[in-house]
Amino acid sequence: MSSHFIENINIKSFKCFDNFKAENLSRVNLIGGKNNIGKTIFMEACCINIYPKDIDELYTTIMHTTHTREKLEYINKLFTKDIDKTFFENIKKYSAKSNINDIEYEQIQQNGIKEYRFKIGGDENIININEFAYERKLKTSVLFLDGKGFANKHLKKIYTEVQKSEHEEQLNKFINIFDNSIEKFKIFEDSPQCKKIDQNQYMKLSEFGDGLRNYISIISALYACKNSYLFIDEIDNGIHYTKIDKLWHIIFTISKQLNIQVFVTTHSKECIESFARVSKELKEKNISFVSLYKNKQNKIDNIVMNYKTIQDRIKLDLDNR
Repeated sequence: MSSHFIENINIKSFKCFDNFKAENLSRVNLIGGKNNIGKTIFMEACCINIYPKDIDELYTTIMHTTHTREKLEYINKLFTKDIDKTFFENIKKYSAKSNINDIEYEQIQQNGIKEYRFKIGGDENIININEFAYERKLKTSVLFLDGKGFANKHLKKIYTEVQKSEHEEQLNKFINIFDNSIEKFKIFEDSPQCKKIDQNQYMKLSEFGDGLRNYISIISALYACKNSYLFIDEIDNGIHYTKIDKLWHIIFTISKQLNIQVFVTTHSKECIESFARVSKELKEKNISFVSLYKNKQNKIDNIVMNYKTIQDRIKLDLDNR
C-alpha cells in the first residue's frame, strides 16, 4: 500500500453516517449495497478527508463532492467564481478521521451569531459567517465522477492531462474497444468530438450517448490522477455489461502504474462479478469490496472483503449486492 492511500476511516458525523468505521481499504475499492444506503456519501466522506490541507481546500471539497451528483449545468457553475454559499449551508457537520487526515467542520449558531468551525489536523479555527471569505482551490489530481461523465469544459481540462502524458493514442485504442466504429477522439475548443472510421468529419460526443462520455471521462481521469485519488459513482452507468471487464482491466492496470487509489460505487451484480473476474485474471490482490448494510440498530455498517473473500463468495454464487 502506498503511504498516501486511505487504509481506514472513522466517519464520526456526516449526512447519514454516525460513528461509521471502515478498515482494510485497498488500492481499488468497490462499494456495494442497497439503494440509498449511502454508497456515494461514503465516497464523499473519504474525498473530503484526504483532500484538504487548509480551510479553502476544505470548503471547496465539501462544495464539490456533495453536489457533483447534481445536473451537469451545476457542475459547470461549480468551476466559476460565482459560487452560491447557500449550497454550503446545507452541510451542517462533517467529522472523520483516517490514517491520512483528521477533519472536522460544523456550523455553530448561538445568541444570534452564526459561525463556522474548521479543524484540520490539530489546527482549529472559528470564523463568523459574515467575515468568512475563501479562495477556490480545486485540485485536478483528485477527481470525483458522478456516473454521467464530465461536462465539456471539465473534460477539456482533464484531457489536457492525457495530452501532457502523451496518452492520446492509447485513449483512442481504449475508445475503439468500447465502440469499434470510432477511430479518434479530440476536443475542438470546448467541444469533445469523435471521428468514425468510415467518415471524414468529427461528430459531437453528445451524439454517441452517455455511456461513451462516462467511459472517456473515467479513462482520462485516471491519467490525470497520478499519485492521487479517483472517485467514480455508478461506474457502469450507460456502459453495457459486456464492456465492464475491459473497463476494470484498464482501471486495475493504470491505477497500479500511476499509483492511484480508486473508489467506485455500483449496485450491479454483473459489475461486482466482473470486478472479481478481472482481478483474478490479472492476479490483482490489492482490492477490496465494501458492502454497506443496516445493522440491528438501524445504523449503517459495513463488511470489507479482501481478494480471497470476494473470490470465495463469487465461487459460491452468493449475491454480494
